[in-house]
Amino acid sequence: MKSNSSHNNTMDSTCMVADEICLPDTKFPRVVIIGGGFAGLALVEKLKNKEVQVVLFDKNNFHQFQPLLYQVATSALEPDSIVFPFRKQFNGYKNVVFRLAEVEEIKPSSNILITSKGRVYYDYLVLATGTTTNFFGMDNVESHSLGMKDIRDSLNIRHMMLQNLEQAAITCDDDERDALTNFVIVGGGPAGVEMAGALAEFRKYILPKDYPEYPSSIMNIYLVEANDKLLSTMSDNASTKTLKYLKDLDVKVLFNESVSDYDGSIVTTKSGKTILAKNLIWTAGVKGQFPKGIDEKHVVRGNRLKTNSYLKVEGYENIFAIGDIAALISNDTPKGHPQVAQAAIQQGKYLGNSILNIINNKPIKPFGYKDKGSLATVGKRKAVADLGKFKFAGYFAWLVWSIVHLMSISGFRNRLMVGFNWTVSYFTYEKSNRIIIRNFQPNNQNKKTEEPSIKILTEK
Repeated sequence: MKSNSSHNNTMDSTCMVADEICLPDTKFPRVVIIGGGFAGLALVEKLKNKEVQVVLFDKNNFHQFQPLLYQVATSALEPDSIVFPFRKQFNGYKNVVFRLAEVEEIKPSSNILITSKGRVYYDYLVLATGTTTNFFGMDNVESHSLGMKDIRDSLNIRHMMLQNLEQAAITCDDDERDALTNFVIVGGGPAGVEMAGALAEFRKYILPKDYPEYPSSIMNIYLVEANDKLLSTMSDNASTKTLKYLKDLDVKVLFNESVSDYDGSIVTTKSGKTILAKNLIWTAGVKGQFPKGIDEKHVVRGNRLKTNSYLKVEGYENIFAIGDIAALISNDTPKGHPQVAQAAIQQGKYLGNSILNIINNKPIKPFGYKDKGSLATVGKRKAVADLGKFKFAGYFAWLVWSIVHLMSISGFRNRLMVGFNWTVSYFTYEKSNRIIIRNFQPNNQNKKTEEPSIKILTEK
């Protein structure tokens, strides 16, 4: 199959068309991937140096290792430890092209993408756009709290925390000091549990050294969970152990509670409880994000794209979805596959093989997910693991968690940096430099800056 791009070789090689994104000329089919997360990267790896042209679009020029965002937020790691540039990743991949742009619209009828930098043709399109924080329509909560979906969120949390702790040392108002040092984490899944544990260790080991002005007991950590158990997708054993570990760290866990409002200082729950806090971290839900152009009838719960068993978006022959955005609805998976890294990686690898088979007119098999288990950590030396029939917790689970995450990070240098930081922290409880390098502005973190409209006038 010949790429649409080869129909206009002059355009591709010399960029004569102003609104086209310049790409190398190719005689092979063009596979365009939107999103360089776990799913997108797994697909790229499967298609590298094959007889296809792979074009990856992402609004960032780096891949980020999301499972460790909470460690950046609590100063355990520096941000460059868990991000890796795409161009460095693709060095030596002869058929892979990266373009820094945000895809704004898909035109399926003409196989065209409209991006913030121009348009591009595709033969096969793969949506691996992932998810964004879901505040469930609560505008006040969204305006005053922070999610934890990318590296910028983590840095915002870090700067918010450090600035508030510094302000707490300045103020003489007791209520203000309480609000500045209280933290509320919403959502008892892995992200919320790990964040709560990391904050509790920060309070126990760092706060007394850095802030002798006030007792560390002044810092209260609340974990708010709408259900009656933590880690609802894991075993009862994991949930029970996690609760014990958090209580040992003096985290206040509130079950069967959900946040209904937040004004930046007072958290209100649906039952009427109020918590004084200027730090609210939201990990309670996500929703899919993807460019416009896909028919809404193929969008299901969670703003995910419904796919068939071959990961094709329903209603389209050459558009696929993988990772968190994909919802393969079946009798075995009525809610789709779990939105976790291992599912995304497996889908990326599967789709790479499938696309090659489709191009070569070979049969393809339906996607089959193999659950390799779940892990979650609650501070140092404490973790829970559900690995098939084996369900265990404690130090060994933490060791398994550490090895799995360390080996999953992109780049030898990044693995070395993370491993070194973890080793130092293991023996000293020390964290990275707690430096405020930019002023965090509350109430603006979730608002996008609107670009002024620009009109181009031409003389007649």
